[in-house]
Amino acid sequence: MKKIRELRADEIEVRVGVVRKNGISLLLYKDARCDMNILDETFGIAGWQRKHELINGALFCTVSIKDENGEWISKQDVGVESYTEAVKGAASDSFKRACFNIGIGRELYTAPFIWIPSDKVSIAEGNGKLKVRDSFNVSYISYDENGKVIKSLEIRNQKNEIVCQFNMGNKVSKQTSQTANKNQLSDYRMGKLYDEMKRTGVTEQQIVERFHVSLANLTERDYKRIMSALKNTDTRAA
Repeated sequence: MKKIRELRADEIEVRVGVVRKNGISLLLYKDARCDMNILDETFGIAGWQRKHELINGALFCTVSIKDENGEWISKQDVGVESYTEAVKGAASDSFKRACFNIGIGRELYTAPFIWIPSDKVSIAEGNGKLKVRDSFNVSYISYDENGKVIKSLEIRNQKNEIVCQFNMGNKVSKQTSQTANKNQLSDYRMGKLYDEMKRTGVTEQQIVERFHVSLANLTERDYKRIMSALKNTDTRAA
């Protein structure tokens, strides 16, 4: 079977997830056009096909690819309606999900939790809702030797400013701006924090949601609060 390559940085879209007064979360995704381009590139325009069908009122998509022996291999998944265009949104979503099943962009599932603190993003409030004025793009990404796991990641805003960086090859991931945070804790102390997270099974996202902080920009006070809570947490069962 032909190997499906990993996504390039320019093929990955970035959208805002959660918006709060103290910052936002970002999500990585691919669009249907990216899927079609990779299918054409890998299998040729005659080497793949798609079909949609309603099953129990839900719209499913089946994507089939032709192997070296001329046999068709199919993967199917269901779509979710978009807020603006129900049928078109469900069709596109089911297609993208089926392509995930084939292996296109599956490495996005290994993306870290991305939190951008409020001092690095423009957040406005109107009609009782928080809105983000910035746009974001993936400026750099690398993968492990098998191309299945994200190894490093860099995201910039519309001003071409770096808003976060990750290096999963190191013990501690980093979410930094171009200017170093004066309150940044030492690698040793951050290592102790990550050891406690590993011991308890508490995730970075859970800490962000509970304490409303970014691990990349912890103050001494936040560090002590989090470590105290973790030390009072039982060890995760093996």
